[in-house]
Amino acid sequence: MHNTKSALADSTALTGWRKSSYSGGANGECLEVADGHLSVPVRDSKTPTGPAILFSPDGWSSFVAAIKHDHLTA
Repeated sequence: MHNTKSALADSTALTGWRKSSYSGGANGECLEVADGHLSVPVRDSKTPTGPAILFSPDGWSSFVAAIKHDHLTA
């Protein structure tokens, strides 16, 4: 099954939210990830009723690797 959606307007539609272990937590910069879904939903912990970005599992792994290796640019 392939999910082509890349965002969800109201992240409260999903369950299983937890603070990401990759989230630094400094100055409120925390991500939450919801477990148990085909995609990897990610939202800002400061806005739990706001939108979520939906990553494919491979996309999430690539995103985390890029952050770990400081390969993201503005």
